[in-house]
Amino acid sequence: MDLNFTPEELAFREEVRAWVASSLPKETSHKVHNALRLSREDQQGWQKILGKKGWLGYNWPTQFGGPGWNSVQKHLFEEECARAGAPRILPFGPVMVAPVIMAFGNAEQHKRFLPGIASGEVWWSQGYSEPGSGSDLASLKTRAERVSTSSGDKYIVNGQKTWTTLGQHGDWIFCLVRTSSEGKPQLGISFLLIDMKSPGITVRPIITMDGEHEVNEVFFDNVEVPAENLIGEENKGWTYAKHLLAHERTNIADVNRAKRELERLKRIAKSEGVYDDARFRDQIALLEIDVVALEMMVLRVLWAEKSGKQSLDVAGLLKIRGSEIQQRYSELMMLAGGPVTVPYLHEAMEGGWQGDIAIDRFLLPLAGTYFNQRKTTIYGGSNEVQRNIVAQTVLG
Repeated sequence: MDLNFTPEELAFREEVRAWVASSLPKETSHKVHNALRLSREDQQGWQKILGKKGWLGYNWPTQFGGPGWNSVQKHLFEEECARAGAPRILPFGPVMVAPVIMAFGNAEQHKRFLPGIASGEVWWSQGYSEPGSGSDLASLKTRAERVSTSSGDKYIVNGQKTWTTLGQHGDWIFCLVRTSSEGKPQLGISFLLIDMKSPGITVRPIITMDGEHEVNEVFFDNVEVPAENLIGEENKGWTYAKHLLAHERTNIADVNRAKRELERLKRIAKSEGVYDDARFRDQIALLEIDVVALEMMVLRVLWAEKSGKQSLDVAGLLKIRGSEIQQRYSELMMLAGGPVTVPYLHEAMEGGWQGDIAIDRFLLPLAGTYFNQRKTTIYGGSNEVQRNIVAQTVLG
């Protein structure tokens, strides 16, 4: 197994690095490197820049307008974007729902939905979790009843979704809905695409511990959805959801962001004078070893795909290790900063407040980052459930 990059791959890396350096707004990069709040314009602006280049759908095949990159090229693209301080590509459109539309949608749906995703013009949200259905997603209760009208068949949707990330900005939402109560719970679920401007949809903010408005509740009250917005077959949505979740869990691992944040941790530790403490430096070293191990696991998967061998089914394992690493680097940043990191003023995120000490704006967002990372081991399938899946896959 050769995990070294070829000369062609290294040349591709340099091409991506040069383009990102010339195209990424400097103000946006500064915010990402220092974990400052990104506005909708920051995030969507970068996605539109990528869309104009044809790289927002970087994991898409050429037949759907993507660059047709192989798995190694995709990895190198992600690595260079993270290294430069680019906002993370919001996965809901290009990484999650687009592959489902490509694989299970019809030609008309391809034509209707994919161009807006590829350009970054249309903001997608995810409608999976419900107040009583998170890790046990098959127990979801949001219902969609099919009715025939003079204007064609429609679904009438009633129910509630929760933890909808950035749903306040959403133009469209892809939802798992219950269309049948017969048989196993998984067999009565369908996959619907819903215009968030439809009458009967209410988005209510959930303000999280870090004071941010990142997630929402979404309510559906007799929302009419044209039947042509059904992806694939009715009651087959669970199959499509599993296809999507594999992309989500691999995306959560985000080894390239972990490498960037590891360097930020070192900067903070050096600025605060704790990098010379051997015990603290040991903790950084242990984290770096785990980041490298995670990267090696990702490269093994890429090597298997590139060589035509059976790709390793490690989406759950990548999610477990990646999410735990995210929590650990946020914890070490808090420890490095000491007491000055504890105060957290939501109103000061854009004002440059530093408490009693100002050190290149490193300490400002640390409490917020720490609070936010508490969720990573839960969303996308809780780590406890993922461990059971990995055990069953490996041990039988």
